[in-house]
Amino acid sequence: MHLKRWITGLLALPLLIYILYAGGLWLTLLVAAAALAALLEYNRIVYHAWKTALPGPIAVIGLLTIPALCAVAHVGRPDLLLAILLGNFLLAGILSLFTFGRDARVLEVVQKQLQGVLYIPLLLSLLILIRQVPDGFLWIFTLVLTVFAGDTLALYTGTFFGRHKLCPSISPGKTIEGSLGGVGAYLLAAVIMKPFFPPDVSWGQLLLFCLLCGAAAQMGDLFESQLKRVSGIKDSGGLLPGHGGMLDRIDALLFAAPVAYLLLRVF
Repeated sequence: MHLKRWITGLLALPLLIYILYAGGLWLTLLVAAAALAALLEYNRIVYHAWKTALPGPIAVIGLLTIPALCAVAHVGRPDLLLAILLGNFLLAGILSLFTFGRDARVLEVVQKQLQGVLYIPLLLSLLILIRQVPDGFLWIFTLVLTVFAGDTLALYTGTFFGRHKLCPSISPGKTIEGSLGGVGAYLLAAVIMKPFFPPDVSWGQLLLFCLLCGAAAQMGDLFESQLKRVSGIKDSGGLLPGHGGMLDRIDALLFAAPVAYLLLRVF
């Protein structure tokens, strides 16, 4: 598993760095593609036990929010994100009215769909907005470095030194030692990236950015583990050899992205 993980990561890394550097349409297309793959995996997880096609039309509406959310982020209109979310809710709610008489579970479908849209395409679209801020490439690269380096160091620290369970009811394999290894990676990311930022970005800002985004990333990892545990699924998919599915790869980034966006608004 570890060999496949490294091969997949090393093959994808140059393309990812190029797209982050290029930004613009390339980044928007990457975010949209990742959101589509992850939301499809999310639907498989949350509707895993359903034996009917009931989630179909409402789930499709959720998928259609992906290009809409990415498009308004691409043109720099974060104010329109709420309008798209409200439109999604209204359409899903109206569709449920035609099905409720036959199956009251349709309300559960609406709830799961709304959660999925908020969880994946909305949070992921914030990456597009982060790239548009001054020094956007440096900030988004720092975010990705923090999250992925933290995930990797936490994995190996936990594997070799893990003794105390972090949250056994959700993810029995995660340890406190692994979590602390992740914190070390967040600090290292700040040290590596500081020379590339202009002087007006202080050490305090960069350390706060990396530590808070890293902490959110660990929460994001645990949140996805909850979803999989409830449905009895080990991996969200098999799209990325050694990593599982797309959602397995970006679960930490989904929670870190809004924290990064809010911090940059404050900075």
